[in-house]
Amino acid sequence: MKLELVTSRLKLTSIDESKAIQVLDYVQRNKEFLKEWEILRAPDYYTLEAQKNLIHQDIQQMERGQLVRVWMYKLDELERIIGSITLSNIVKGGFLSCYLGYRIDEQERNKGYMTEGIKHMIEFAFNILQLHRIEANIMPRNTASIKVVQKLGFHNEGAAKKYLKINGKWEDHIHMVLLNDEME
Repeated sequence: MKLELVTSRLKLTSIDESKAIQVLDYVQRNKEFLKEWEILRAPDYYTLEAQKNLIHQDIQQMERGQLVRVWMYKLDELERIIGSITLSNIVKGGFLSCYLGYRIDEQERNKGYMTEGIKHMIEFAFNILQLHRIEANIMPRNTASIKVVQKLGFHNEGAAKKYLKINGKWEDHIHMVLLNDEME
């Protein structure tokens, strides 16, 4: 499934292995910045082969309808990735839900790109995938991330203690949720 969404300033697109060098550039450029917010990465994560393998895994999960990942580009800079947005653990049937994950380039923070991108992914999730619920789990100290989802209408459903192991430490997360009010 090839997905491409265009906003006023961004291109959000799924990719194949041919873009692995751009992904590698993004993860290498943001290694220290993202370390605080992500799982511990083995050194081989920062290799072209690892990124090709991860993209291949994404494609397989997308084909099975379990995942949607788009990479963010500024419209005036289509060769440089500035972030990604992921809808993962997509469950159909009676649940119609997914998890939202996202990350932005350190140099592109506080410019509204993530809010703009996620807004369009929400529309895709609700209107095209026909999901009822999107869940984002965010560390309490990640105030910038919390502000992004709050702007988009997510509400706090509570805290999950020691929810994910981030950067080698079990971290509490705030459970933020957005419901598709158009669905009955």
